[in-house]
Amino acid sequence: MTKTAAPKKKTKPVPEDVEVNRRREWRFDFPLETLIEGSLADGAKFKEETQLENISSGGAYFSLDSGVVVGSKLNLYIELPEKLADGKKLRLRIGGITVRLEKPDKKAKRQGVAVRFSDDLFKVVPVKKAAKKK
Repeated sequence: MTKTAAPKKKTKPVPEDVEVNRRREWRFDFPLETLIEGSLADGAKFKEETQLENISSGGAYFSLDSGVVVGSKLNLYIELPEKLADGKKLRLRIGGITVRLEKPDKKAKRQGVAVRFSDDLFKVVPVKKAAKKK
């Protein structure tokens, strides 16, 4: 008895207008204002405002000036659009861990940061009003 190879499956080419996404979760471009809180490698705490570039159910990507390292624990406070929050100013707080860093942008020196959310817990919190300057 001779063995024959299984016939090869014909695959259709991917149309040019379709983007292939090999990630476990879909990422959505969602440019929302976000406050990042965390600690730097030397233990110094920081807060920095940025804008999300994209988000999924498992993580997010954004740029920072702060020098975080892989493994940094961060809290993201994402501004929710008032339409989604019944006209209230609310933020979504999600904790995460830095899993990937991109090389800093040569002009702006901002570094791309990929965060994996640490668990399924999140909290919606009111936006604190800034203290008035005298």
